[in-house]
Amino acid sequence: MRVALICIDKEASLEIRKANREAHLAYIAATGVVEMAGPFLTETGDMAGSLVVLDVADLQAARDWAEADPYAKAGLFHSVDIREWKKVIG
Repeated sequence: MRVALICIDKEASLEIRKANREAHLAYIAATGVVEMAGPFLTETGDMAGSLVVLDVADLQAARDWAEADPYAKAGLFHSVDIREWKKVIG
C-alpha cells in the first residue's frame, strides 16, 4: 500500500532540519520503503516540510516509520498527516 506523509515543520526550525538532514536521508536509504520524497519550500526557497510517499504493508507500518524518522525524533514537525494514497499518473 502507498501512504503519503505530509509533514509541516515548526516555525523557525530550519536549523533543526539542517542538523538532522544527513540522519534523515540515511534512514530513508536504510529502510527501503520510500518511493519518493522531497521538501516543501517557502516563498524564499527554504525547506519548510516534507512530502514522503511510502510503500508499506499498512497504515501502522507508515506510522511506525514516521515516528522513527530522525526528523520526528528531533521535534522538527508541527504536524504529520498520514494518508493512504493511490498512484494514478507517473
